Amino acid sequence: MKSIQLLIFFLCCNSIFAHIVNYENQILRHWNIQKENIYIDGSFTMFKNGNVYIEDANNNVLHFPLAFLSKEDQQYALQRETKVATLNATYSNQNSLVNPTTLNYKFIFIGLSLLLFTILLFKYADKNKRKYAMPIVFCGILFTLFSFAKKTLSITDPAFLTSAFAPFSSTVSTTYDANYFYVNSTGIPNHTMMVGISNHGWQQQVPISKCYINTSHWTIPLNPVLAATPVPVSATHFTKGAIAMAVNGVPIFNYHTNTGVDSFLDGQLDNYGGHCGRGDDYHYHTAPLHLITLGQTTYNLPIAFGLDGYAVYGTLEPDGSTMATLDANHGHYGSNGIYHYHGTANAPYMIGNMVGQVTEDASLQIIPQPQGNPVRTENWTPLSGALITSCVANANNGYNTLYSLNGVSGYATNYTATTAGLYTFKYVTPTGTITTNYNGPAQCTVPNLGAAYFIAIEKNITIYPNPATDILQINLGNNSLESDVKTIAVYDLKGILVSKTPKFVSNLDIKHLSKGTYFVKIQFSNSVVAKKLIVK
Repeated sequence: MKSIQLLIFFLCCNSIFAHIVNYENQILRHWNIQKENIYIDGSFTMFKNGNVYIEDANNNVLHFPLAFLSKEDQQYALQRETKVATLNATYSNQNSLVNPTTLNYKFIFIGLSLLLFTILLFKYADKNKRKYAMPIVFCGILFTLFSFAKKTLSITDPAFLTSAFAPFSSTVSTTYDANYFYVNSTGIPNHTMMVGISNHGWQQQVPISKCYINTSHWTIPLNPVLAATPVPVSATHFTKGAIAMAVNGVPIFNYHTNTGVDSFLDGQLDNYGGHCGRGDDYHYHTAPLHLITLGQTTYNLPIAFGLDGYAVYGTLEPDGSTMATLDANHGHYGSNGIYHYHGTANAPYMIGNMVGQVTEDASLQIIPQPQGNPVRTENWTPLSGALITSCVANANNGYNTLYSLNGVSGYATNYTATTAGLYTFKYVTPTGTITTNYNGPAQCTVPNLGAAYFIAIEKNITIYPNPATDILQINLGNNSLESDVKTIAVYDLKGILVSKTPKFVSNLDIKHLSKGTYFVKIQFSNSVVAKKLIVK
């Protein structure tokens, strides 16, 4: 019996001490935050959801999207990531449904092992030893049952989605509540649009910014639920509106047109897989893989999120490994048991079936989703023989679009817009120009807080005393920020959440925490501030 007790004690101790990390000897590096044109001296702390966390000499923990760093610092951060894999393995920001097949196999294996052990115990052990061993068997059964009790709802940490949209914070802003993650954008990407649309693909539409903001924002569920029968993204489902949202704020539609053809193969899309709809709204029809190839985001961050709540990655796994075999839905469960889709260059390009539950209305679109109000009232038809050769923004909130028609150049559709919403279109042909005015929605801007602003915020936020024992004081340095705090969470070094407060508090009770090192994460609407805490 003593030997059994010693074995249990040894296993517990091994589990406790296996993840101790030494932070005593920090090496400061001169980091080049190239996109913000600033330099920071600090040590690498962790790499999480595409963000590099750096602790400066004053113990402030700053974080930046990997793409913001210089190429040399990006390489250094990724190398350091592999050395702290024990932290990242459990520091996942997206907690979702665990692969039920994996769970079933594990449950069956452990159950059969316990059954076999019980049979052998009764067959070979004498009665005196059974009374000591039976409580251990009983505890093992209970532990197994509770370990595999999983909720049918998945919960996505908003910070995970925030980090995916962060590289585009200059044009996209995000907020969230208990149930949904909201994306504000104008739907205009940071790359050339429309060029390459050929044949009968162009319906004479041009890109006009849309006010996908405030109550007209895009909505992604934070509690996605697996559908009993995934609905196919086909020529008979989701033929209107978006099925996903790219992390640069551009909606993504079904790759089938309303006539059932593949829009990419039919020549209806530009060089980046997008075009404008009848409402002059720009959107993609294929996976936005170019966000990675253009260096606007990284492989370990999602390039999009389905409106069912599940992430879409590029052609690599989030850890950089080769993409695993895709299922009929065009995705799979990751190594951590979390389901995600993948984008590819071939049909269905991104989502084959909607894995999560969605609501499809009578017009065959997923709801809720915002509607962009059209400016022009004409019912434009495809312009056969047209080829768009240029689409360039002008100085008056509009675009100048050049195209040839049956090999003849000299055609253009140009427009300008006032802030109040007066749109002036010029339809140019080789023989003349027609000018028409339209009244439409006023111009809008997307509210956002840039990375430089939050660097200043992080420097002003203090937690004290540090080390602490029972009560931790939190000072934001600006009282107006208190209403913008969504949560205050404390994580241990293994990335396990140990406490969470759903609003700002200046005094945080930490008496229940064991001695050790923790991270205090203060979640704002558009950013996260992390501070290192030592409990003694």
